[in-house]
Amino acid sequence: MGPNIICDTGTSFVDILKEGGVLPGIKVDKGRAVELAGTNSETITQGLDGLGERCKKYYEAGARFAKWHALLKIGPNEPSELAIHENAYGLARYAAICQENGLVPIVEPDVSVDGSHDIHKCAEVTERFLAACYKALSDHHVMLEGTLLKPNMVTPGSESAKVAPEVVAEYTVRALLRTVPAAVPAILFMSGGQSEEEATRNLNAMNQLKTKKPWSLSFCFGRALQQSALKTWGGKEENVQRAQDALLVRCKANSEATLGTYNEPSG
Repeated sequence: MGPNIICDTGTSFVDILKEGGVLPGIKVDKGRAVELAGTNSETITQGLDGLGERCKKYYEAGARFAKWHALLKIGPNEPSELAIHENAYGLARYAAICQENGLVPIVEPDVSVDGSHDIHKCAEVTERFLAACYKALSDHHVMLEGTLLKPNMVTPGSESAKVAPEVVAEYTVRALLRTVPAAVPAILFMSGGQSEEEATRNLNAMNQLKTKKPWSLSFCFGRALQQSALKTWGGKEENVQRAQDALLVRCKANSEATLGTYNEPSG
């Protein structure tokens, strides 16, 4: 969300969202991760300086939630404990500042899909990162009931063979059960490295699992929700209706996946 974006009609984008019953939010990290000294090109997210004042202005402009992305990579000796710790504490400090200013923080710890690692390695790193995040959130006195989690799904690396949705579901939910407190209301997944259909099938399989799931498991997809719509639209006015129809198809599919009732299209 940009607080000063004006649409073609002359109305602010925030006002249009509010009229539609949508709560606006904003990404508050500075977008560009920088190298973390003492590591093998691992990174840390910037944006904590002046964040409190920015959050105050964002709230006044209509925002009600915020996002902060922290990325870890998997390598022969990565992620390091330093990278895990620093990124976890950055997320926790961001979350505390957001809550101080009336914004719901979306905590976004992301284990990169890049690499040849298998699903076991992704699960191990995801569990370490999430455990560190919730230790840090506790240390910073963040009220978990007023947060949302946006993690990666546990999948093999992009250079490894894919696995069935049921396997992704089993490893992902197990990692979450081991690390994420039940006080967290909802877990909204990223879709890194997945097609639209893969992401939907994986989410659906999680919600079909017969096990404890104390949180709502839903989607916060970017690419895997919008890709078809953006391709159909192509920036052309005459394609708007078709693009909206394409988006509606993906929204309906993922809505059903949050209930575990999605049926894959035939053909």
